Amino acid sequence: MLYNFSDTLFQLIHSLEKSEKRHFKLYIKRSSSKEDLKIIRLFDAIDRQSEYDEKQLLKTLSDFTKPQFSNLKTHLYKQLLASLRLLKTNDNIDLKLSEHLDNARLLYNKGLKIQSLHILERAKEMARANQKMNFLVQAISLEKKIETLHITRSSLEKTEEMASEAIAISEHIDRVTRLSNLALLLYRWYIKNGHARNVEDEKGIRKFFKESLPANANAITGFYEKLYLYQSYCWYSFIRQDFLMYYRYSQKWIELYKEHEVMVAVETGHYIKGMHTVLNAHFDLRNFKNFSITLRQFEEFAKTPIANQHDNFRTHTSIYINSAKINWCLMTGNFKEGVSIVPEIENKLKEYALFVDNHRIVVFNYKFASLYFGDGNYSRAIDYLHKIINDNPYGLRNDLQCYARLMHLLCHYELGNEEILEPLIKSVYRFMAKLKNLTIVEEAIFSFLRHSFKLKPQQLQSELKDFLKKIKHLEKNRFETRSFAYLDIISWLESKIEGRPVGEIIHQKYLNSPHK
Repeated sequence: MLYNFSDTLFQLIHSLEKSEKRHFKLYIKRSSSKEDLKIIRLFDAIDRQSEYDEKQLLKTLSDFTKPQFSNLKTHLYKQLLASLRLLKTNDNIDLKLSEHLDNARLLYNKGLKIQSLHILERAKEMARANQKMNFLVQAISLEKKIETLHITRSSLEKTEEMASEAIAISEHIDRVTRLSNLALLLYRWYIKNGHARNVEDEKGIRKFFKESLPANANAITGFYEKLYLYQSYCWYSFIRQDFLMYYRYSQKWIELYKEHEVMVAVETGHYIKGMHTVLNAHFDLRNFKNFSITLRQFEEFAKTPIANQHDNFRTHTSIYINSAKINWCLMTGNFKEGVSIVPEIENKLKEYALFVDNHRIVVFNYKFASLYFGDGNYSRAIDYLHKIINDNPYGLRNDLQCYARLMHLLCHYELGNEEILEPLIKSVYRFMAKLKNLTIVEEAIFSFLRHSFKLKPQQLQSELKDFLKKIKHLEKNRFETRSFAYLDIISWLESKIEGRPVGEIIHQKYLNSPHK
């Protein structure tokens, strides 16, 4: 869905907290012009709506003409941002630095060059302390302009220092740009494709990573350089399903914040993502004990003022913690517990609807389906799988599209819907083949399903055992592990053979694990 300006205004108003709404009205009433009082009426009218309805607004505000209404919406949006900036400046280092730079420019334009330089000096100290090199570049750029155009009596040493610092910062920013680009493009590859499917994918991603990594990557020292380097290695190893490397670099990501504690408040979003990444690494390696410890630490962090400073932080902390809770249920076989928290998580997703991206919804729907599948509620699992299969306008996660269809197929197999199995098998097979998502494990699943529902019960047991024997040894194969990660077909087969619930099978593995 493409949003027009009215949608963005509606979203902004409904994202505001009570304190922010109150501050906005006080901010506007200080001027008390006739137009400003009108935008308060417009603000209140939009705030009362649960969905944006312009016709209803024009009825409510009948004294507004259509051209006037359009101008007032634009004016309201600008004033809302101005009010938020005034309220939030002291909460955010980027806003503080912007304010310093704005003040320095204003003073320079008034001809107060020395005052401007004093403010720039303070801004530079703050930028250095918080690793904000992009702001440092802007501050030095204005400082050089003043020094070049005017006589300020600055010492020769200071001028030389400024010039050499500008070169060093330029080189630093170039490295940060290259590494952040690498991390972003790897992440984009994963969002589109998921894990590497075959040797061809593996070679392509390895070649891209090697060519994109800066030559002197191991010699870097800055916080942001290391942050994006570790993120790049995380995505690189995760795509390749090298989960030990993924774990190592996710730990380095979080340890970086321990070395630079001030950066937890400065780059909170990356810290939250890092905690999520560590939890995922523990999940992939089935490090049950460390997963539990990290989740408790993350839950404690979620209560801190830093985590609750902004909507983005609150939203993503909540999303990642709920995702981890589901993962805990999936890897310990506690499907009933997992199913019991689904409604609560869905309510949270609705509450944060303005801030949750479509990719995150797709992932949650797959996790919900996995919980219901494990709990034996196949009809409910199908409901969530349909949401993935039928609603993917952005072409996200081809891997989840494939495995949602495969789980959907297994649900109908479990429900005994023999009349639709044959055409469904053909349809899912063609879909996965088209996306080059067929591995040995998937081929074996299709081979089993094609004729298993025609077998007699005594023949089926033998077929299940042969199927398990055929794929069991592939659990450690790098290009087959994605199949087992998305769909625990081994535990499903063991449950069918032993006549026990799949949750019980998985929970026993958890109890026998040395990492419990």
